[in-house]
Amino acid sequence: MKQLTIVPRTLFTVALAATALTAATSSAQQPRENLREPVYRVSNADPPTQQTGHPLDPALKIAYDGLAHIQRDIRDYTATLVKRERIDGELMPQEFMEVKVRNRKLADGRVVVPFGVYLKFLKPAEMAGRECIWVEGANENKLFGHEVPGIKNVFTIRLDPTGWFAMKGNRYPITEAGIETLTTRLIEKGERDRKRGECDVKFYKGAKINGRVCTLLQVTHPVKRPYFDFHLAQIFIDDELQVPVRYAAYLWPETPGGKPVLEEEYTYLNLNLNVGLTDEDFNYKNPAYKFPDRLFN
Repeated sequence: MKQLTIVPRTLFTVALAATALTAATSSAQQPRENLREPVYRVSNADPPTQQTGHPLDPALKIAYDGLAHIQRDIRDYTATLVKRERIDGELMPQEFMEVKVRNRKLADGRVVVPFGVYLKFLKPAEMAGRECIWVEGANENKLFGHEVPGIKNVFTIRLDPTGWFAMKGNRYPITEAGIETLTTRLIEKGERDRKRGECDVKFYKGAKINGRVCTLLQVTHPVKRPYFDFHLAQIFIDDELQVPVRYAAYLWPETPGGKPVLEEEYTYLNLNLNVGLTDEDFNYKNPAYKFPDRLFN
């Protein structure tokens, strides 16, 4: 939702989302005003709607309908992804990155368009210019990436996207990026939590993400239990686009009456759907990108 960890500043961090995964203009013409902390507002939203049955039932219906919409109607998209994660107990600074995503498409049970992700880091400064590309089933399923432009940018490096180096400082691999995966993971969490009690769900109409009108779905587990992943989760669904554009999860307060502790947040800004991405957008040899010619590993 509004919606990718800074690690040791070695080669990339890879985004999800879980977990997440949406839109920016395609290249280095990123407007400076978009490289700010996302603004989200709930205080002026309409009162939550009343629910019947299990509190998660309406939320799960929205999620299933949203997933069907994404799989049926959305081929690809671009976005600026703003990501912040807690790694080994430490909350990392925000990262801004340009993302391009092409969704997997099936025909007769076969993959006819593979899932593809391109990332270009915009902020913080020490990461700006890093790029990585991953395409499902291509290049031996390896991630292609390079360091920030300059003296270190000698090789294009191939990595196992779920290996320790690519995952260092990340909660999720690049293979988990994008709004379709995010929606799928939210459904999985919802179906699991639906088997439990101690769940409060509220909907707020008129919430906003950087001025775009959204519906806020807020799920709260008041009591800390080993089977709950979070104390509070917020999902902002863009009313026009009908996709999640921000997801934030908080742990229980460290002291009674304290503030919830941010665990992870992903916000997609400037989301543009069905822009017509091609194979060239997911080719490290694309002349618009800065991947070195020499390959390592």
